[in-house]
Amino acid sequence: MAGVRFEALSKSYPGRRGGSAVEVIRALNLEIQDGEFLVLVGPSGCGKSTLLRLLAGLDRPTSGEIVIGSQPISRLRPAQRDVAMVFQSYALYPHLTVRQNLSFGLRRSRKRSWVQQVQDQLHQLTERYPQPLRLHSPREEQIAHRVTAVAEALELEPLLDRLPKELSGGQKQRVALGRAMARQPAVFLMDEPLSNLDAKLRNSTRTRIVELQRDLGTTTIYVTHDQVEAMTMGHRIAVLNQGRLQQLGTPMELYRWPSNLFVAQFIGTPPMTLLPIRVGASSTLLLGDRRLPVEGPLAAALAAREGDTLTAGLRAEHWRIGPATNRNLEADVSHCEVLGNEQLITCRLQAGGHLVQVRSATDQTITVGETLHLDPDPSGWRFFEADGEAINRPEPNAEEDGPQLPVLP
Repeated sequence: MAGVRFEALSKSYPGRRGGSAVEVIRALNLEIQDGEFLVLVGPSGCGKSTLLRLLAGLDRPTSGEIVIGSQPISRLRPAQRDVAMVFQSYALYPHLTVRQNLSFGLRRSRKRSWVQQVQDQLHQLTERYPQPLRLHSPREEQIAHRVTAVAEALELEPLLDRLPKELSGGQKQRVALGRAMARQPAVFLMDEPLSNLDAKLRNSTRTRIVELQRDLGTTTIYVTHDQVEAMTMGHRIAVLNQGRLQQLGTPMELYRWPSNLFVAQFIGTPPMTLLPIRVGASSTLLLGDRRLPVEGPLAAALAAREGDTLTAGLRAEHWRIGPATNRNLEADVSHCEVLGNEQLITCRLQAGGHLVQVRSATDQTITVGETLHLDPDPSGWRFFEADGEAINRPEPNAEEDGPQLPVLP
């Protein structure tokens, strides 16, 4: 096992028809700890899959360096990098059985003399013969033992003699994972491996991947578009946009303290509600003719900003439905989604016409067109400058910040 570092890594492709080069990764600096499960998220085209391809050796960087452990690998062939990649499309060999797919990488992981090659081939040809007639190969026996161990871990034993066309989507995904596991690489790379599965199977496979990574302790880089996968699987999340790293931190750090407007809108379902406000006296907010209080760690940061125009953000759970008072904000309900244990209410504020999403319990009966009185949580506000960068957060508090990055092996 080993950690991974990207040092000022850049990747660009030539422009079409003589146009300017297309920059996909831009001077990226990122360090992944040994044994860490890092999730890469970002919009389509932000460079997530390109980053995995550069690490796997399927593409070469334009500049910068990639380091695994203490060894620079940018100029090494893919077979020399000690990484295993699980693709979105599974990429199983259709003419090979599950057993042969699992053992494929093991058979090609080391060079063999012609004598060893003949010995291995004779072992494979005679493995179904009675015991006295079999020709043994120590290397093939080790491979068989490893394949059996992986098949037991992924519950693939009944499927070992089937071809990929005889497998379901979930079974194919387990075979793809097993093929990567069998090699025991220094780094696992996973490029949206669950995107082709249905919701129920995706949930169970997600749990299996997390458990396997915890048991193996292998450094893992996982690319996904799914918010639930990002928030529940990784020790840390790296958010990319236009080839640049926007923020790196634990899931709750990104959710509670986004570093800029992009992260605030990208992380979380629904995204953070954003409102244009002006800072009033005594660390209050002015939204039209309404004055809203601010409490908590950011109140002190507003004391010297009176009169400034900022963007204020509030998560859906920080809007409360309250009584009709002068302080509360009137909002007209435009849509309501009941999700079983909660409901998401989309409202339009009468002051300014801004859309707000409110998370509420299902015991409250809400109808479209109804007027609600919303009481924003004074301690839930987050603030952003005109350039989109967040106002600096205070020193993190362990109790307030929720789960911390676990101690890795």
